[in-house]
This record gives sequence, structure tokens and C-alpha cells, in this order.
Amino acid sequence: MQNNVLEYLEHTVKRFPDKIAYANEEVGITFREVYDQGRAIGTFLNRRGFYKQPIAIFMPKHPKTIVAFFGVIYGGNFYVPIDEEMPRFRIELILKNLNPKAVICDESTQKVMEAFDYDKEIYLYDSIIKTEIDEYIIQNVRDTAIDTDPIYVVFTSGSTGIPKGVVACHRSVIGYIETLSEILKINENTVFGNQTPLYFDACMKELYPTLKFGATTYIIPKNLFMFPLKLVEFLNKYKINTICWVVSALTIVSFFRVFDSLVPEYLHTVAFASELFPIKQFNIWRKALPNARFINLYGPTETTGVCCYFEVERHFEEDEILPIGKPFKNTEIILLDDNNNIPAEGELGEICIRGTSLTLGYYKEFDETDKVFVQNPLNNLYPELIYRTGDLGKYNERGELVFVSRKDYQIKHMGHRIELGEIEINVNMLEGIKSACCVYDDVKGRILLYYVGDTDKKQIASGLKKTLPRYMIPNHIVQLGTMPLTANAKIDRAFLKKHINAMKKGN
Repeated sequence: MQNNVLEYLEHTVKRFPDKIAYANEEVGITFREVYDQGRAIGTFLNRRGFYKQPIAIFMPKHPKTIVAFFGVIYGGNFYVPIDEEMPRFRIELILKNLNPKAVICDESTQKVMEAFDYDKEIYLYDSIIKTEIDEYIIQNVRDTAIDTDPIYVVFTSGSTGIPKGVVACHRSVIGYIETLSEILKINENTVFGNQTPLYFDACMKELYPTLKFGATTYIIPKNLFMFPLKLVEFLNKYKINTICWVVSALTIVSFFRVFDSLVPEYLHTVAFASELFPIKQFNIWRKALPNARFINLYGPTETTGVCCYFEVERHFEEDEILPIGKPFKNTEIILLDDNNNIPAEGELGEICIRGTSLTLGYYKEFDETDKVFVQNPLNNLYPELIYRTGDLGKYNERGELVFVSRKDYQIKHMGHRIELGEIEINVNMLEGIKSACCVYDDVKGRILLYYVGDTDKKQIASGLKKTLPRYMIPNHIVQLGTMPLTANAKIDRAFLKKHINAMKKGN
């Protein structure tokens, strides 16, 4: 049984040493190069006394960055990805929390790193990969490793405004990759098109299955997502057949009617996550690719990224919601009501997760960890951790799990308990809507709707009156040119909340 993610690489390099593993539009790196450069980095770090330490990787989105991840693991350490796309203030907070003894950069980020208040070691990737590999060091690291050792720390948004570092281990990542690969039917012929940032755990859907099977991952240039026709041209040029994108990236293509001109001809597997996929937009994709498989994935970073899936095999009307389906292997989903009991059939409950998909918790944040990684209240016989997601879900009439909303999106308005997510679903069904988000003004007791699309406010209000009760109709509707997104491509509700405060000052 595997207990280290690097076993994937060591098995694959024997079969496909000269095959491209990771590439962008300019350069490709073979499995042999990944293997050799990774072990050189591991040797370099271990010789300098870095062991079981966080090593920050501050490099652009590039195949070399991925190799640096594996090099850190070869040295017996865990990697922490940082990127220039992150706001400077966020990077400073992460460095302060992490306090890494070493950072790996390239020439483009070295000067940026030196501008931070950081007084420890900064190493250049292109220099340390020239280190002579010490097989004794590499083997000794492996011999002393166990599968609960950390592999990475990725930082998510914290409720206090301070990023929280989620620590994942080999065991949770291996379990995740094994099940995901089976669901997506990945093999050596899989060609991934990576969309998500490398500092976000979602990129694992491509990075590690590529190692496992000898597949290939192409890093898609970020600017192509502003030019959806060129994006599809990129997919066709590199014969990309599998994508695991956030919903907002998919709707960019469908909303601008790209499929009227060009279809991704090699694409046979489309997995998506992060937000509810508006059925109107989803059906455009499905019509354009009638033979492709579409798989809805769900899971928070705290459960190694994804822990539930639903393969869409039937037609969905525009007023329906795609389920998140059933849990991965070695994972159990438990719904709990406000009294920590299992809710009645069809009733809402908080989605809680049990199993090997759970990460180790938050880096240096034991109190925060203990708030959400808690004893299973249904078990009073022995210690058993569950993760409380803060997401609300229910089972539909088919017994499929459906994500409804966040607990903190649930409001009390005009004496009624309302899920803001339900309003958003109804808005997304209207003609001309690209994306929508509802937030609540607690001071004035108003529901505010923000949307992006080619329709006016009166049409939206009129349309919603046909589907929602009066007390759920937004009190204020604001049209935006673009929807603000967080670093992991979810709608930035905190930013929109600040917009409310700005409007108050304006008044």
C-alpha cells in the first residue's frame, strides 16, 4: 500500500521517462526531469538541515513550480505555495504566520521576495536543481516518513480576515487521488487543461493524477479566460480532453456563446466545483458536448479539496439544482441539525464529514482547528473526528445530496427564515444573467442583489415575482460589470458587504 505521493512519480518515470508531464505554451518538463530535479531539490534542502519544515514556493504559475513542490517533499518537508497574484498584504500575513526558514524563488520573484520583511534563506530554483543527487539522503528521508506527515499547507480565507493554513498529509492526498482518478476515469492518455492557481488546493486534481498515470497537464494562460474563443482554440491545439475548472471559468465560455463558433473537439470529461452551476449555462455546455461526461464535485479545503461527486446522467430543468451526490470512498457525509441530530427526511442540515479525507487542521491555529474538527456528536463511545463545513445541505427525493447554502447565508427577514442561495438560484434562471449574488444589510434589514448580465433591474424584479414570495424579493438590485471573485474563484461576498457600507457612507 502506498504511503507517499512520490511513489506515483517513481512508478511512472520507469514507464514514461521522456513523456511530457507538465507544460505551458512555451516549455514542457518530462517525467525524468521532474524526477531528477525533484530529488536534486530534496538533496539540497536536506543537506542544509531542512527537515519536516514548511518551505515556501514563491514562483509564477509554471511547470517548474510544480517540480519545486515535489522537490520539497523529497527533502522530507512540506511546501507552501505563494504567488505574485496574491495581494502583498496577504503574502505578508502568510509569511508572518508561517515563518519559513527557506523560500524557493525564480529570477522573476527573487527581487520581490527581497522587498518583504524576510531575513532567512532565499534559494533560486535554477541553481538548486543543479545539486548532485544524494541517494542515501533521499532513501533515508523515505525510510523515516509516515503517511500522516504533512505534504503541503494552503491558505484559505479566515473569518477574522487572517488567512488560515490548512495542513494536508500524504494519507489524505493519496486517498483523494485514488478515488478521484477512478471517478474521472483518468489514464495515461488523459490530457489535463489546468485552470486553477497553483496556490489553491484545486490544482491537485491535475498534478497528482498526472504523476500516478503518466498523463500530461497543460497550464492554461490566465489571460485566455478573458478571451473565451482563444481559450477553446488552446484546448483544441493541445488536444486537451479533461478539465477540472471552477464554475465561473465554464460560464465565461457558455455565456459568450463561444460554442456557436467553436467546440472543444477533444474534450470528453468536464469536472467542476466551487459554486452552484446555473442550469441554463450548464445545459449550453451539455448540448455542445453531448458525448462528454459532466461531474459535479464538492468539498472544502479542509477535506483535501473534494469529498463528494455527482455524475450528471439525466436532464435538468432550469429550476433544478445539480446535486453533489455521494461521498468518496473512505468518506461519510453526516447531516446535523441545530441540536446535533440527524434532520428529518428532506430537511436541511449542516454537512459534516468523517473519514481519511480530513486534513490535519490549521497551521499554528489549535483553537481554530478545535472549533470545526470536533468529536462526532452521534458517537459517545470513542474519539472520532468530523469536520463541520458550515454548509447546509439536504437529500432530494432521489436520495441525492444537494448543497443549499452556507449557514452564514441564512437570514431572518420580515419574520421569515430565508436562504440567500435560493434567491440566487432563481436569479440565475432568468434570461441574460451571467452570475448573481445576494448579501444582507443587517443594519437596514435589506436584501441586496448584485448581478452581471444583459438584462435590466426591472426585468429581474418582474421575473422574480413569478417564482419567489414577496418577502424574498431583493430590496435593492445592483448591476456590475464583473463579479468580484476570491483567489479561489468563488464570489467575494465580503467585498460586496463592504460595498454596502460604502453606499451607506454615500447616503
